[in-house]
Amino acid sequence: MDVTSATTTLPQTASNATGTASKISTDFDTFLKMMTTQLKNQDPLNPIDSADYAVQLATFSGVEQQTKTNQLLESLQSQFGMMGMAQMAGWVGREARVASPVWVEGTAVPLSPNPATGADRTVMVVTNAAGDVVNRRDIPVSSDPLNWTPVDMQDAPLPAGKYKFQLESYTGDENIATTDMEVYAPVTEVRGGANGTSIVIEGGIEVPVSLVTALRG
Repeated sequence: MDVTSATTTLPQTASNATGTASKISTDFDTFLKMMTTQLKNQDPLNPIDSADYAVQLATFSGVEQQTKTNQLLESLQSQFGMMGMAQMAGWVGREARVASPVWVEGTAVPLSPNPATGADRTVMVVTNAAGDVVNRRDIPVSSDPLNWTPVDMQDAPLPAGKYKFQLESYTGDENIATTDMEVYAPVTEVRGGANGTSIVIEGGIEVPVSLVTALRG
């Protein structure tokens, strides 16, 4: 099942609305203080013109209304964000396909290569959490799923840890593209935060929902 990144926008919008509402609220308080001070200190012999006073009252009313509107939007955005997370609760326990480092521990890693158009040779590059290349080998030029046994370049088993997979696409000897390979990983949690909705995959790795391209299981 394909998914889109649309759900990531709601929490971010809610965060923006919070900042906007806070700013408008501050402006509202400042406006009220300035207007009150003006009324207290006006010249009794030359009071504020009634037309000017009406304009200021209209401005006051507009600022108040904008503040209330933004507070309402903030509340709605928060509710929509919670609704999105509730709908995504069904992701827990399934496998998400992500272009992200994943936790590897002995068992075969389900990879999803995506060679560049025109490539006649593809090379998988595996790096560990420290950024060291631990394996590099040719794989078939195909977008078909690939189960790869986690071993190093001497075919010795790799220790448990976080690994990143990249695909180098070649035409002849020319590297025409280097891209992150997508990997299927079990989803253990769905989280919401200031930066949007994210999932947590095996190993405690947090991944933005925008990087999820498919679900299975």
